[in-house]
Amino acid sequence: MLVPEFKPDTNRWQRIGIEEAVFCYSKTVSQIESIVIDAKEDQRNLFLTRMSNAKYSELEGTIQSLIDYEAVAGTGIIGERPVVEESHDVAVVTAGTSDLSVAREAERTLQYHGFGSKSFYDVGVAGLWRILEVEQELRRFSVVIVVAGMDAALASVVGGLIPSVIIAVPTSVGYGVAEGGRSALESVLSSCAPGVTTVNIDNGYGAACAAIRALSAQYSQ
Repeated sequence: MLVPEFKPDTNRWQRIGIEEAVFCYSKTVSQIESIVIDAKEDQRNLFLTRMSNAKYSELEGTIQSLIDYEAVAGTGIIGERPVVEESHDVAVVTAGTSDLSVAREAERTLQYHGFGSKSFYDVGVAGLWRILEVEQELRRFSVVIVVAGMDAALASVVGGLIPSVIIAVPTSVGYGVAEGGRSALESVLSSCAPGVTTVNIDNGYGAACAAIRALSAQYSQ
């Protein structure tokens, strides 16, 4: 039975080509369990975001068994996973390993929607040679998601090197004035690399959805 607060948007895929996601951060364990049971009974696939390992551990065992859960990404998948395209149209680039959780959220979102991606981790500007080493390979991708904290300079560097659609994800990785990701957000919003698109702090899911929209528009032409 549905919890009163939950009204599934079962037609979102038909409208915009992106499935509904359930934001678990502020939901109770009982609410999540009810949502999962409802999806199972209706034979609907479901994507869960921002589910901590602690909250997942509190779910009943029968509910846990229904969820393909990844703690790093904080995401869960219910139902059959689509066949991921062999061609990788999206690159996911991180400045450092501290940005991994946000990158994995983006990658899992893409996978859930059937899009393949390739990862380029730990190529931040503190060692500029690292991103230059993969510049030519990055040019093969239609969309590049750049995940970076601190000053988030990597997004501007990538945006100045390659012609792909660039989606910047500022992260909350940092300390002092960079703590919480506000400096990273302001940095990418004021980037002098033209055409860089920016999503909210730590929003790997939103970056992946932006990539899906861009690719869907490309494929429909």
